Parts: sequence; structure tokens; C-alpha cells
Amino acid sequence: MLKGLIDPCLLAVIEADDAYGYEIVRRLEIAGLGDVATGSVYPALARLEQAGLLQSRREESGTGPPRKYYSTTVLGRAHLEAWRQEWLRLTSSVTRVLTNVPPQHQAEEQT
Repeated sequence: MLKGLIDPCLLAVIEADDAYGYEIVRRLEIAGLGDVATGSVYPALARLEQAGLLQSRREESGTGPPRKYYSTTVLGRAHLEAWRQEWLRLTSSVTRVLTNVPPQHQAEEQT
């Protein structure tokens, strides 16, 4: 399931603070997505940058080669917000299905 959600997850962990590849993977692990492989993160970062949702810059590292830092663009933040709204709609629907609560019954419970 995570494969289809890697793009919004990457944007979300970068949105709060610019980060480089390894740091992004660590943030995903800390968030509970420990099974995300670096082999899937780096191509996704490149794809998001090519789409104009991320931008990057190189910064010197005190402990090795320069690091490529990623940050979200205005377009990236707009896409992330749209993904968040869609996620809320989707999870609400899936919860209804998995708990066998018909939509009209759930609306009655909320009133």
C-alpha cells in the first residue's frame, strides 16, 4: 500500500524542514514507515523534483561529500494539501467499509 503513498509522505516529511536523502528516510522510519527502502525514496525524490514539487540545493557536509537538500515548492505544498484532503476522504470511506457502518448510519451517529 505504501508504494502509492510514497510521494505525499515524502512531501510531508520535507514540508516542515528541508532535508537530505538519508535524513528523509530516517524521518519516515521515525514516523513508523520503517519498511521504506532507500531504493524507492531516491527515484521518488527525483520524480517529484522533475515535476516541480520539490527543489534541491547542494550543501557542504562537515563529515563527507556535499549533501543534496530538498525543499517543497509552492506547487509541492499545493499538491500535498490536495493529497491530504483526498486521504481524509479515502480513510473515512475505508473505515466505513471495514467496520461495516453504512454511511447513512454513521451520519445519524454523529448527530
